[in-house]
Amino acid sequence: MIVFVDPKNFHMELYSTFFCLCHDPEVPVRYTIAICFYEVSKLLNSGVFLIHKELITLLQDESLEVLDALIDHLPEILELMSTGGESTIQENKLSSLPDLIPALTAAEQRAAASLKWRTHEKLLQKYACLPHIISSDQIYYRFLQRMFTIMMTNNVLPVQKAASRTLCIFLRYNRKQEQRHEVIQKLIEQLGQGKSYWNRLRFLDTCEFIIEIFSKSFFCKYFFLPAIELTHDPVANVRMKLCYLLPKVKSTLKIPADKHLLQQLEMCVRKLLCQEKDKDVLAIVKRTVLELDRMEMSMDAFQKKFYEKDLLDQEKEREELLIMEMEQLEKEKQQNDGRPMSDKTFEKKRRDTKTPTTLPKSIPISVPGPSGTSTPSTSKEIKKSKLIRSQSFNNQAFHAKYGNLDKCPSKSSTAGYTPSVSGLGKISVISLTENRENPILKSSA
Repeated sequence: MIVFVDPKNFHMELYSTFFCLCHDPEVPVRYTIAICFYEVSKLLNSGVFLIHKELITLLQDESLEVLDALIDHLPEILELMSTGGESTIQENKLSSLPDLIPALTAAEQRAAASLKWRTHEKLLQKYACLPHIISSDQIYYRFLQRMFTIMMTNNVLPVQKAASRTLCIFLRYNRKQEQRHEVIQKLIEQLGQGKSYWNRLRFLDTCEFIIEIFSKSFFCKYFFLPAIELTHDPVANVRMKLCYLLPKVKSTLKIPADKHLLQQLEMCVRKLLCQEKDKDVLAIVKRTVLELDRMEMSMDAFQKKFYEKDLLDQEKEREELLIMEMEQLEKEKQQNDGRPMSDKTFEKKRRDTKTPTTLPKSIPISVPGPSGTSTPSTSKEIKKSKLIRSQSFNNQAFHAKYGNLDKCPSKSSTAGYTPSVSGLGKISVISLTENRENPILKSSA
Protein backbone atom coordinates (compact mmCIF):
# COMPACT_ATOMS: atom_id res chain seq x y z
CA MET A 1 0.00 0.00 0.00
CA ILE A 2 2.87 2.38 0.70
CA VAL A 3 4.20 1.84 -2.81
CA PHE A 4 0.72 2.41 -4.18
CA VAL A 5 0.03 5.71 -2.40
CA ASP A 6 3.69 6.87 -2.55
CA PRO A 7 5.80 7.25 0.65
CA LYS A 8 5.36 11.03 0.50
CA ASN A 9 1.63 10.59 1.10
CA PHE A 10 2.03 8.05 3.92
CA HIS A 11 1.24 10.52 6.68
CA MET A 12 -2.04 11.64 5.12
CA GLU A 13 -3.20 8.36 3.63
CA LEU A 14 -1.91 5.49 5.74
CA TYR A 15 -0.47 6.69 9.04
CA SER A 16 -3.75 6.51 10.95
CA THR A 17 -4.25 2.90 9.81
CA PHE A 18 -0.67 2.00 10.71
CA PHE A 19 -1.13 3.59 14.15
CA CYS A 20 -4.28 1.56 14.80
CA LEU A 21 -2.60 -1.68 13.77
CA CYS A 22 0.32 -1.05 16.16
CA HIS A 23 -2.19 -0.50 19.02
CA ASP A 24 -4.57 -3.28 18.03
CA PRO A 25 -5.92 -5.27 21.02
CA GLU A 26 -5.24 -8.59 19.27
CA VAL A 27 -1.70 -10.00 19.62
CA PRO A 28 -1.61 -11.65 16.14
CA VAL A 29 -2.27 -8.25 14.53
CA ARG A 30 0.51 -6.54 16.47
CA TYR A 31 2.78 -9.53 15.78
CA THR A 32 2.19 -9.17 12.03
CA ILE A 33 2.86 -5.43 12.05
CA ALA A 34 6.08 -6.06 14.03
CA ILE A 35 7.26 -8.51 11.38
CA CYS A 36 6.75 -6.01 8.56
CA PHE A 37 7.97 -2.94 10.51
CA TYR A 38 11.39 -3.05 8.88
CA GLU A 39 9.95 -3.20 5.37
CA VAL A 40 7.74 -0.21 6.12
CA SER A 41 10.77 1.67 7.46
CA LYS A 42 12.73 1.00 4.27
CA LEU A 43 9.90 2.20 2.05
CA LEU A 44 9.44 5.41 4.03
CA ASN A 45 13.15 6.22 3.65
CA SER A 46 13.62 9.84 4.82
CA GLY A 47 10.07 9.84 6.24
CA VAL A 48 10.90 7.06 8.70
CA PHE A 49 10.73 9.55 11.59
CA LEU A 50 6.92 9.41 11.21
CA ILE A 51 6.82 5.96 12.84
CA HIS A 52 9.27 6.59 15.69
CA LYS A 53 6.50 6.43 18.28
CA GLU A 54 5.14 3.20 16.86
CA LEU A 55 8.59 1.62 17.27
CA ILE A 56 8.54 2.59 20.96
CA THR A 57 5.04 1.17 21.29
CA LEU A 58 6.05 -2.19 19.88
CA LEU A 59 9.21 -2.33 22.01
CA GLN A 60 7.00 -1.81 25.07
CA ASP A 61 4.40 -4.36 23.98
CA GLU A 62 3.35 -6.69 26.76
CA SER A 63 3.53 -9.72 24.44
CA LEU A 64 6.99 -11.22 24.03
CA GLU A 65 5.90 -12.69 20.70
CA VAL A 66 5.55 -9.17 19.33
CA LEU A 67 8.95 -8.19 20.75
CA ASP A 68 10.57 -11.32 19.30
CA ALA A 69 9.20 -10.50 15.84
CA LEU A 70 10.39 -6.89 16.04
CA ILE A 71 13.96 -7.56 17.15
CA ASP A 72 14.74 -9.78 14.16
CA HIS A 73 15.55 -6.59 12.23
CA LEU A 74 16.12 -4.23 15.16
CA PRO A 75 19.68 -3.17 14.13
CA GLU A 76 18.51 -2.27 10.63
CA ILE A 77 15.48 -0.40 11.97
CA LEU A 78 17.57 1.61 14.43
CA GLU A 79 20.11 2.42 11.73
CA LEU A 80 17.34 3.76 9.49
CA MET A 81 15.98 5.78 12.39
CA SER A 82 19.39 7.20 13.26
CA THR A 83 20.22 8.28 9.70
CA GLY A 84 16.73 9.35 8.69
CA GLY A 85 16.73 6.70 5.96
CA GLU A 86 19.65 8.32 4.12
CA SER A 87 22.95 6.46 4.23
CA THR A 88 24.92 9.62 3.40
CA ILE A 89 23.86 11.34 6.62
CA GLN A 90 26.22 10.64 9.50
CA GLU A 91 24.71 12.80 12.22
CA ASN A 92 22.73 10.78 14.76
CA LYS A 93 19.07 11.75 14.84
CA LEU A 94 17.95 9.52 17.70
CA SER A 95 18.51 12.37 20.15
CA SER A 96 15.03 13.51 19.08
CA LEU A 97 13.63 10.21 20.41
CA PRO A 98 14.29 10.32 24.18
CA ASP A 99 12.03 7.32 24.87
CA LEU A 100 14.17 4.90 22.89
CA ILE A 101 16.71 3.98 25.59
CA PRO A 102 14.07 3.44 28.32
CA ALA A 103 12.09 1.31 25.86
CA LEU A 104 15.14 -0.83 25.02
CA THR A 105 16.05 -1.38 28.67
CA ALA A 106 12.44 -2.19 29.58
CA ALA A 107 12.23 -4.70 26.72
CA GLU A 108 15.36 -6.47 27.98
CA GLN A 109 14.02 -6.60 31.54
CA ARG A 110 10.73 -8.09 30.37
CA ALA A 111 12.58 -10.73 28.36
CA ALA A 112 14.83 -11.51 31.33
CA ALA A 113 11.85 -11.93 33.66
CA SER A 114 10.17 -14.41 31.31
CA LEU A 115 10.96 -18.06 30.66
CA LYS A 116 11.67 -17.36 26.98
CA TRP A 117 15.44 -17.25 27.21
CA ARG A 118 15.89 -17.49 23.43
CA THR A 119 14.13 -14.14 23.01
CA HIS A 120 16.38 -12.71 25.73
CA GLU A 121 19.48 -14.11 24.04
CA LYS A 122 18.45 -12.71 20.66
CA LEU A 123 17.77 -9.27 22.12
CA LEU A 124 21.19 -9.14 23.79
CA GLN A 125 22.83 -10.12 20.51
CA LYS A 126 20.98 -7.33 18.68
CA TYR A 127 22.14 -4.79 21.28
CA ALA A 128 25.60 -5.13 19.74
CA CYS A 129 24.48 -2.53 17.17
CA LEU A 130 24.05 0.20 19.81
CA PRO A 131 27.60 1.66 19.56
CA HIS A 132 26.68 2.75 16.01
CA ILE A 133 23.37 4.23 17.15
CA ILE A 134 23.82 6.00 20.50
CA SER A 135 26.76 7.55 22.35
CA SER A 136 29.29 5.51 24.34
CA ASP A 137 28.31 7.42 27.50
CA GLN A 138 24.68 6.34 27.13
CA ILE A 139 25.80 2.75 26.61
CA TYR A 140 28.14 2.89 29.58
CA TYR A 141 25.57 4.22 32.04
CA ARG A 142 22.43 2.46 30.74
CA PHE A 143 23.53 -0.88 29.24
CA LEU A 144 27.06 -1.91 30.17
CA GLN A 145 26.51 -2.57 33.87
CA ARG A 146 23.41 -4.55 32.97
CA MET A 147 25.58 -6.84 30.80
CA PHE A 148 27.83 -7.46 33.81
CA THR A 149 24.84 -8.32 35.96
CA ILE A 150 23.51 -10.80 33.41
CA MET A 151 26.91 -12.47 33.06
CA MET A 152 27.21 -12.96 36.82
CA THR A 153 23.63 -13.77 37.85
CA ASN A 154 21.72 -15.27 34.91
CA ASN A 155 21.34 -19.05 34.98
CA VAL A 156 21.12 -19.62 31.20
CA LEU A 157 24.49 -20.19 29.54
CA PRO A 158 23.57 -18.90 26.01
CA VAL A 159 22.20 -15.71 27.58
CA GLN A 160 25.40 -15.24 29.59
CA LYS A 161 27.53 -15.71 26.49
CA ALA A 162 25.38 -13.27 24.49
CA ALA A 163 25.79 -10.67 27.25
CA SER A 164 29.54 -11.30 27.33
CA ARG A 165 29.99 -10.80 23.59
CA THR A 166 27.84 -7.67 23.56
CA LEU A 167 29.83 -6.26 26.49
CA CYS A 168 33.06 -6.83 24.54
CA ILE A 169 31.62 -4.90 21.60
CA PHE A 170 30.58 -2.06 23.94
CA LEU A 171 34.15 -2.01 25.27
CA ARG A 172 35.56 -2.06 21.74
CA TYR A 173 33.81 1.17 20.79
CA ASN A 174 33.99 3.00 24.13
CA ARG A 175 35.78 6.30 23.64
CA LYS A 176 36.75 7.11 27.23
CA GLN A 177 39.96 5.72 28.63
CA GLU A 178 38.80 5.82 32.24
CA GLN A 179 35.65 3.86 31.43
CA ARG A 180 37.59 1.29 29.38
CA HIS A 181 40.00 0.73 32.25
CA GLU A 182 37.17 0.30 34.72
CA VAL A 183 35.47 -2.33 32.53
CA ILE A 184 38.73 -4.25 32.02
CA GLN A 185 39.44 -4.16 35.74
CA LYS A 186 35.96 -5.47 36.52
CA LEU A 187 36.33 -8.31 34.03
CA ILE A 188 39.60 -9.40 35.60
CA GLU A 189 38.64 -8.96 39.26
CA GLN A 190 34.97 -9.99 39.30
CA LEU A 191 35.15 -12.74 36.69
CA GLY A 192 38.75 -13.91 36.25
CA GLN A 193 39.48 -13.76 39.98
CA GLY A 194 35.90 -14.32 41.14
CA LYS A 195 35.03 -16.66 43.99
CA SER A 196 32.57 -18.66 41.90
CA TYR A 197 34.07 -21.09 39.42
CA TRP A 198 31.10 -20.30 37.13
CA ASN A 199 32.29 -16.69 36.88
CA ARG A 200 35.81 -17.85 36.04
CA LEU A 201 34.39 -20.00 33.24
CA ARG A 202 32.59 -16.94 31.88
CA PHE A 203 35.87 -15.03 32.03
CA LEU A 204 37.39 -17.58 29.65
CA ASP A 205 34.37 -17.17 27.33
CA THR A 206 34.98 -13.43 27.44
CA CYS A 207 38.67 -13.93 26.60
CA GLU A 208 37.63 -15.90 23.54
CA PHE A 209 35.37 -13.04 22.39
CA ILE A 210 38.14 -10.51 23.03
CA ILE A 211 40.54 -12.51 20.85
CA GLU A 212 37.88 -12.44 18.11
CA ILE A 213 36.91 -8.76 18.38
CA PHE A 214 40.09 -6.95 19.47
CA SER A 215 43.62 -6.91 18.15
CA LYS A 216 46.25 -9.39 19.31
CA SER A 217 48.20 -6.70 21.11
CA PHE A 218 45.14 -5.66 23.13
CA PHE A 219 44.57 -9.19 24.40
CA CYS A 220 48.25 -9.70 25.21
CA LYS A 221 48.40 -6.41 27.07
CA TYR A 222 45.41 -6.85 29.35
CA PHE A 223 44.15 -10.44 29.37
CA PHE A 224 46.98 -12.84 28.52
CA LEU A 225 48.43 -13.24 32.01
CA PRO A 226 45.08 -13.24 33.87
CA ALA A 227 43.91 -16.00 31.51
CA ILE A 228 46.89 -18.34 31.89
CA GLU A 229 46.87 -17.81 35.66
CA LEU A 230 43.79 -20.03 35.67
CA THR A 231 46.07 -23.03 35.13
CA HIS A 232 46.33 -22.89 38.95
CA ASP A 233 42.55 -22.96 39.39
CA PRO A 234 41.36 -25.55 41.96
CA VAL A 235 38.33 -26.54 39.83
CA ALA A 236 38.99 -29.09 37.08
CA ASN A 237 36.32 -27.63 34.78
CA VAL A 238 38.12 -24.28 34.68
CA ARG A 239 41.49 -25.87 33.90
CA MET A 240 39.88 -28.01 31.22
CA LYS A 241 38.23 -25.03 29.53
CA LEU A 242 41.51 -23.13 29.62
CA CYS A 243 43.26 -26.04 27.90
CA TYR A 244 40.79 -25.84 25.03
CA LEU A 245 41.45 -22.09 24.79
CA LEU A 246 45.27 -22.28 24.88
CA PRO A 247 45.78 -22.58 21.08
CA LYS A 248 43.79 -19.37 20.56
CA VAL A 249 45.72 -17.72 23.39
CA LYS A 250 49.01 -18.70 21.75
CA SER A 251 47.79 -17.38 18.41
CA THR A 252 47.84 -13.82 19.84
CA LEU A 253 51.63 -13.88 20.39
CA LYS A 254 54.16 -12.32 18.05
CA ILE A 255 57.77 -13.41 18.18
CA PRO A 256 60.20 -11.98 19.20
CA ALA A 257 58.23 -9.12 20.79
CA ASP A 258 56.15 -11.51 22.93
CA LYS A 259 58.94 -13.95 23.72
CA HIS A 260 58.44 -13.37 27.46
CA LEU A 261 54.76 -14.25 27.26
CA LEU A 262 55.57 -17.38 25.25
CA GLN A 263 57.88 -18.49 28.06
CA GLN A 264 55.10 -17.92 30.60
CA LEU A 265 52.75 -20.03 28.50
CA GLU A 266 55.34 -22.81 28.17
CA MET A 267 55.83 -22.90 31.95
CA CYS A 268 52.08 -23.17 32.54
CA VAL A 269 51.78 -26.09 30.12
CA ARG A 270 54.73 -27.90 31.69
CA LYS A 271 53.27 -27.48 35.13
CA LEU A 272 49.95 -28.92 33.97
CA LEU A 273 51.75 -31.90 32.43
CA CYS A 274 53.73 -32.60 35.58
CA GLN A 275 51.23 -31.83 38.31
CA GLU A 276 47.74 -32.38 36.89
CA LYS A 277 45.96 -35.13 38.85
CA ASP A 278 42.58 -35.14 37.11
CA LYS A 279 42.74 -37.78 34.37
CA ASP A 280 40.25 -36.01 32.07
CA VAL A 281 42.11 -32.71 32.26
CA LEU A 282 45.45 -34.44 31.76
CA ALA A 283 44.19 -36.17 28.61
CA ILE A 284 43.10 -32.81 27.17
CA VAL A 285 46.43 -31.23 28.18
CA LYS A 286 48.34 -33.89 26.26
CA ARG A 287 46.22 -33.32 23.14
CA THR A 288 46.60 -29.57 23.49
CA VAL A 289 50.40 -29.88 23.78
CA LEU A 290 50.55 -31.69 20.46
CA GLU A 291 48.36 -29.03 18.87
CA LEU A 292 50.50 -26.21 20.32
CA ASP A 293 53.65 -27.86 18.94
CA ARG A 294 52.15 -27.98 15.45
CA MET A 295 51.14 -24.32 15.52
CA GLU A 296 53.04 -21.73 13.56
CA MET A 297 54.31 -18.70 15.45
CA SER A 298 53.48 -15.19 14.33
CA MET A 299 56.52 -12.99 13.89
CA ASP A 300 57.25 -9.32 13.42
CA ALA A 301 58.43 -9.98 9.87
CA PHE A 302 56.78 -10.09 6.50
CA GLN A 303 55.27 -13.25 5.14
CA LYS A 304 52.81 -13.56 2.32
CA LYS A 305 51.08 -16.62 3.69
CA PHE A 306 49.13 -14.76 6.39
CA TYR A 307 48.92 -11.37 4.71
CA GLU A 308 45.13 -10.99 4.92
CA LYS A 309 44.88 -12.28 8.48
CA ASP A 310 47.57 -9.95 9.78
CA LEU A 311 46.26 -7.04 7.77
CA LEU A 312 42.93 -7.44 9.56
CA ASP A 313 44.67 -7.49 12.93
CA GLN A 314 46.62 -4.39 11.96
CA GLU A 315 43.36 -2.63 11.11
CA LYS A 316 41.85 -3.58 14.48
CA GLU A 317 44.90 -2.26 16.30
CA ARG A 318 44.87 0.97 14.32
CA GLU A 319 41.21 1.57 15.13
CA GLU A 320 41.81 0.94 18.84
CA LEU A 321 44.56 3.54 18.82
CA LEU A 322 42.36 5.88 16.84
CA ILE A 323 39.55 5.64 19.39
CA MET A 324 41.96 6.75 22.11
CA GLU A 325 43.17 9.58 19.91
CA MET A 326 39.58 10.65 19.31
CA GLU A 327 39.04 10.87 23.06
CA GLN A 328 41.70 13.55 23.28
CA LEU A 329 40.25 15.37 20.29
CA GLU A 330 36.77 15.27 21.87
CA LYS A 331 38.14 16.82 25.05
CA GLU A 332 39.72 19.62 23.06
CA LYS A 333 36.48 20.09 21.11
CA GLN A 334 34.45 20.31 24.32
CA GLN A 335 36.85 22.88 25.74
CA ASN A 336 36.55 24.98 22.60
CA ASP A 337 32.80 25.06 22.05
CA GLY A 338 31.24 22.91 24.81
CA ARG A 339 29.84 20.06 22.68
CA PRO A 340 31.15 16.58 21.78
CA MET A 341 32.63 15.72 18.43
CA SER A 342 30.11 14.58 15.86
CA ASP A 343 30.03 11.04 14.52
CA LYS A 344 30.71 12.45 11.08
CA THR A 345 34.05 13.89 12.20
CA PHE A 346 34.90 10.63 13.96
CA GLU A 347 34.19 8.53 10.86
CA LYS A 348 36.25 10.88 8.68
CA LYS A 349 39.14 10.72 11.11
CA ARG A 350 38.78 6.95 11.28
CA ARG A 351 39.11 6.67 7.51
CA ASP A 352 41.91 9.19 7.03
CA THR A 353 44.25 9.02 9.98
CA LYS A 354 46.99 6.46 10.24
CA THR A 355 48.97 7.94 13.12
CA PRO A 356 49.24 5.57 16.10
CA THR A 357 49.37 6.74 19.67
CA THR A 358 50.80 5.12 22.79
CA LEU A 359 48.43 2.94 24.75
CA PRO A 360 47.69 3.89 28.37
CA LYS A 361 49.62 2.34 31.24
CA SER A 362 47.32 2.39 34.25
CA ILE A 363 46.03 -1.20 34.09
CA PRO A 364 47.87 -4.45 34.84
CA ILE A 365 49.47 -5.47 31.59
CA SER A 366 51.88 -8.01 30.21
CA VAL A 367 55.61 -7.57 29.78
CA PRO A 368 57.08 -7.94 26.30
CA GLY A 369 60.36 -9.69 25.72
CA PRO A 370 63.32 -8.16 23.89
CA SER A 371 62.44 -7.21 20.35
CA GLY A 372 65.87 -7.39 18.82
CA THR A 373 66.12 -11.19 18.68
CA SER A 374 66.92 -12.56 15.25
CA THR A 375 64.67 -15.06 13.50
CA PRO A 376 67.17 -17.98 13.40
CA SER A 377 67.88 -17.90 17.14
CA THR A 378 64.15 -17.63 17.83
CA SER A 379 63.50 -20.80 15.79
CA LYS A 380 66.14 -22.64 17.78
CA GLU A 381 64.57 -21.51 21.05
CA ILE A 382 61.14 -22.69 19.89
CA LYS A 383 62.54 -26.13 18.96
CA LYS A 384 64.35 -26.29 22.28
CA SER A 385 61.16 -25.45 24.21
CA LYS A 386 59.30 -28.20 22.32
CA LEU A 387 62.01 -30.72 23.29
CA ILE A 388 61.87 -29.71 26.95
CA ARG A 389 58.08 -29.87 26.96
CA SER A 390 58.12 -33.34 25.39
CA GLN A 391 60.41 -34.48 28.19
CA SER A 392 57.78 -33.31 30.64
CA PHE A 393 55.81 -36.46 29.87
CA ASN A 394 58.45 -38.24 31.98
CA ASN A 395 57.20 -36.28 35.01
CA GLN A 396 60.05 -33.81 35.24
CA ALA A 397 58.68 -31.21 37.62
CA PHE A 398 58.89 -27.63 36.61
CA HIS A 399 57.47 -24.79 38.68
CA ALA A 400 56.23 -21.69 36.89
CA LYS A 401 56.84 -18.33 38.35
CA TYR A 402 54.83 -15.28 37.51
CA GLY A 403 55.48 -11.68 38.17
CA ASN A 404 52.87 -9.46 39.76
CA LEU A 405 50.65 -7.97 37.06
CA ASP A 406 50.60 -4.63 38.79
CA LYS A 407 54.38 -4.44 38.61
CA CYS A 408 54.60 -5.19 34.93
CA PRO A 409 55.48 -2.23 32.72
CA SER A 410 53.23 -1.36 29.86
CA LYS A 411 53.69 -2.79 26.42
CA SER A 412 53.70 -0.10 23.79
CA SER A 413 51.49 -1.02 20.90
CA THR A 414 52.41 -0.15 17.36
CA ALA A 415 50.21 0.18 14.36
CA GLY A 416 52.92 -1.00 12.00
CA TYR A 417 52.50 -3.93 9.72
CA THR A 418 52.83 -7.24 11.61
CA PRO A 419 52.48 -10.20 9.31
CA SER A 420 53.01 -13.72 10.53
CA VAL A 421 55.48 -16.40 9.73
CA SER A 422 56.45 -19.80 11.10
CA GLY A 423 54.73 -20.15 14.40
CA LEU A 424 51.00 -19.64 14.84
CA GLY A 425 48.64 -20.99 12.25
CA LYS A 426 45.08 -21.56 11.42
CA ILE A 427 43.96 -24.05 14.02
CA SER A 428 40.36 -24.83 14.69
CA VAL A 429 40.16 -25.17 18.45
CA ILE A 430 37.80 -27.72 19.90
CA SER A 431 35.06 -25.81 21.70
CA LEU A 432 34.35 -26.85 25.21
CA THR A 433 30.68 -27.53 25.64
CA GLU A 434 29.03 -27.41 29.00
CA ASN A 435 27.98 -31.04 28.54
CA ARG A 436 31.62 -32.11 28.64
CA GLU A 437 31.96 -30.54 32.03
CA ASN A 438 29.30 -32.80 33.56
CA PRO A 439 31.61 -35.73 34.32
CA ILE A 440 33.80 -33.46 36.35
CA LEU A 441 33.03 -32.20 39.82
CA LYS A 442 31.37 -28.79 39.57
CA SER A 443 31.67 -27.03 42.84
CA SER A 444 32.24 -23.44 43.71
CA ALA A 445 35.91 -22.72 44.15
